[in-house]
Amino acid sequence: MKRIFRAASLLQVAHARNVLIAAGIESELRNQYLAGAMGDLPMMETWPQLYVQDEDELPALRALARAEAAPSGPPWTCSECGEVLEPQFTSCWRCGAIDH
Repeated sequence: MKRIFRAASLLQVAHARNVLIAAGIESELRNQYLAGAMGDLPMMETWPQLYVQDEDELPALRALARAEAAPSGPPWTCSECGEVLEPQFTSCWRCGAIDH
């Protein structure tokens, strides 16, 4: 197995895992309870880590890179309420319509 992601925050690692699940890539979360050993072990070794099978390494890294990249393009206008929204939003914050 290959480690493809680690972070000090379990929330960040869990988000990365959700990205992989959405991409259909199985992963294993490790070290989620190891924070209590910080000081006895090297700090970065106690961080939560995400592992995938060797053959899934490149697809997983690509999926994480796509998720990290901010969507570009012009703002869009909600057809329900006329609110102008930035391209990273997939639904209208004002009325909740999904119109992108």
